[in-house]
Amino acid sequence: MREIVVCGEALVDVVTDPRRAGTPERPGVMAPMHPALGGGPFNVAVALGRLGSAVSFCSRVSTDGLGEQLVAALTAAGVDLTLLQRGPEPTSLALASIGESGAAEYTFYVDGTADRLVTDPGELPRSVAALCFGTLSLVLEPGAGVYEGLMIRAHREGRAVLLDPNIRAAVIGEAGADAYRARFRSWLGSVDVLKVSDDDAEWLAEGPQGSGPRDWLAAGVGVVVITAGGAGLTVLTAHGAVTVTPPTVEVADTIGAGDTVAAALLHWLGDHGALGQAEVRALDEEQWTRALTHAARAAAVTVSRPGADPPWAGELSSD
Repeated sequence: MREIVVCGEALVDVVTDPRRAGTPERPGVMAPMHPALGGGPFNVAVALGRLGSAVSFCSRVSTDGLGEQLVAALTAAGVDLTLLQRGPEPTSLALASIGESGAAEYTFYVDGTADRLVTDPGELPRSVAALCFGTLSLVLEPGAGVYEGLMIRAHREGRAVLLDPNIRAAVIGEAGADAYRARFRSWLGSVDVLKVSDDDAEWLAEGPQGSGPRDWLAAGVGVVVITAGGAGLTVLTAHGAVTVTPPTVEVADTIGAGDTVAAALLHWLGDHGALGQAEVRALDEEQWTRALTHAARAAAVTVSRPGADPPWAGELSSD
């Protein structure tokens, strides 16, 4: 089985749901708070492991109690930890507040944390066919430079690259927005599958360094996958576009939905002999319809339960 390496942060979400706060009869009662293991790349790795892919996680995780729980969850999902680094620095935290629609807004606590101190893992095994990058790990230095270098090198070696920028504007900051957009454009020639939310696409189009999906394809990206919540998933290729609508489910929250899409797409590509630079670009409309349908079904399971809790293979029908 060809291996996928997921690169990036693992952290702990502290989730609050204002929808469950005090009533007029009980003013001042805070919404309940509960911790959940997360981080975009962590969620992707767990989802890939649960779906049955051969997956490794490349990151740096704290040796503190929270870090031990993150490692235990990766192990339980079947994720290989050969590329995982450990350190005494604290685990990153994210305060996630759930809105009326189930969407989450985040505040991050990442100063001096373990994941941003990752070092280059060196030469990857020949069995590695694809790598996945994204979220905070491509923003926070010095780790961002390490992952950027690994992305470019991996693509030059002929491995497929999926990038999910998963924009966190509060971390990037207004002062850093144009620099990030310019840096993002410099990655495009090394990306085979670019997965963005509709909100990500809107943010990336802003300002003098802004760009959009057609710019990304022209810069060398193989395909662009855009998620739009209940409106569905769309893939844009050099030959056209395909859109599928997701199953209708009761949404608990949307934490981890996009991460599940990225994982399910990689899993489908691997299962169908398309986990390669040329193979991704060669898929036709019917194949993309099947791939997106699989991803939509997987994400529907994730949003139907609290926190980033992606499905296991047995919860999905075969595609």
